[in-house]
Amino acid sequence: MKVISTEKAPAAIGPYSQAMVVKGVVFTSGQIPLNPKTGEIQGTTIEEQAEQVMKNLGAVLEAAGSSYEKTIKTTCFLADMGDFAAFNEVYGKYFTGKPSRSCVAVKTLPKNVLCEVEVIAEAE
Repeated sequence: MKVISTEKAPAAIGPYSQAMVVKGVVFTSGQIPLNPKTGEIQGTTIEEQAEQVMKNLGAVLEAAGSSYEKTIKTTCFLADMGDFAAFNEVYGKYFTGKPSRSCVAVKTLPKNVLCEVEVIAEAE
């Protein structure tokens, strides 16, 4: 197993790593819309927050030798399923290969953000 860590994505805010690579597969931790430079939540709308989540995921995937295109599965968590369509607009710009996905609404996300996404992807 290889631990993945990059300063281009927010540092873990608990006892976990940004991602792990095991036998050529990347498993990311859930990314929320934290600005990696400030540690603050980036954006107030679902679109703004989803953009930051995607940027964070891209940085973690890159550090692991992977990419959006190599993504096998995503799990998306929304604070409000009413944001589903707007979230999909942002998500679709990044995950153009249409990986398998689960998307659920949850009662509360860390720091009361609007979305969180985790990824399983192929590593180099």
